[in-house]
Amino acid sequence: MRNVLLIAELSLREALRKRLVLLLLVLTALFVGFYLYGILRLQHTLDTRALDAGLEAGPRRGLGGASVAFAALFGMYLVYFLGSLMSVLSTVGAVSGDVENGVMQSIVSRPVSRGQLVVGRWLGFTLVNVGYVALLSAALLSGVYLISGFIAPRPLLSVGLLLLSVVLLTSLTVLGSTLFSTLSNGIAVFVLYGLGFTGGILSTLGQFAATPTLVSLGGLANTLMPTNALWLGASYHLQPDYVLGINELSRGANPFFSTLPIAAGTVLWAAAYAALGLLLAVLAFRRRDL
Repeated sequence: MRNVLLIAELSLREALRKRLVLLLLVLTALFVGFYLYGILRLQHTLDTRALDAGLEAGPRRGLGGASVAFAALFGMYLVYFLGSLMSVLSTVGAVSGDVENGVMQSIVSRPVSRGQLVVGRWLGFTLVNVGYVALLSAALLSGVYLISGFIAPRPLLSVGLLLLSVVLLTSLTVLGSTLFSTLSNGIAVFVLYGLGFTGGILSTLGQFAATPTLVSLGGLANTLMPTNALWLGASYHLQPDYVLGINELSRGANPFFSTLPIAAGTVLWAAAYAALGLLLAVLAFRRRDL
C-alpha cells in the first residue's frame, strides 16, 4: 500500500507539472469568469425588465427563472465536457509515456510491482481529475447562486454522477495506456467518448420518432460507454420542476438534458466498468514486454 501511495503522489505532481494541464486550468478559470459574467448580465436584464413592469427584482421561479436555470444547465454540461477532456489529457500517457521515454525499466526494477505502479498511477490521476471536476462544479453552481439565487434541486447527486463519469474515463484511459502508445490511446478513448454521445443522440431520435431500433442502438452505445448516460442522469437532478415541465414538452427531443432519473443499474454498471478497467490494466501491464 505504501508503494501505491508513493506512486500516486508522484503521479499527482506529474499531472500538475504538465503544461497542457496547466493551460487547461488557466482556460477553465477564464471560462468560469466569462460564463458567470454572462449570467450576471442575464440576471441584470431580467431584473431591469421586472422593475419596468412594476415587479420586484431578484430570484424568480417558473418561466421567469427558466432562462437562468437553462444557463446553469448548459454551464454544467460544459463542466462535464471539460472534466472528460481533463480525464483523458492528464492520463493518456500514464504508463505508455514512461515506456516510450525508456524510464519504465528503471522504475519496475525497484521494489515496486507492476500492479502497484498501475494502481498508483490510476489513484494519482483520479484524484487530480475528480478534484478538478468537483472544484469546477462548486465554483459554477455557487457563482450562479450568488448572482441569481438559483439552486439546483439535488446538486450533490448531480456532481456525484459527473465524478463517476470522470473515474470511468480515467480507468479506461489508464487501461489504454497499458495496451497502446500514447497517441493511439488518446484517439481510442476519444472515439469511445464519442460513442457514448452518439448513443444519446440515437436514443433521442428514436424516442422522438418512435423508432425502437434507434432506441436499442442508443442503449447499446450507452452500455459500451455510459459516460453520456451519467451526464443525462446528472442533468435530471439539476432541473427544477418548471424546467422539467418545459423539457417534457419536447417529447424527448433534447439530447443534452433528461427528464427521467438514471437507472440504478446504469450507475452500478458504470462503477463496475471503472473497476474492471483498472483490473484489466493491472493484468495487461503484468504481461507487457518493456
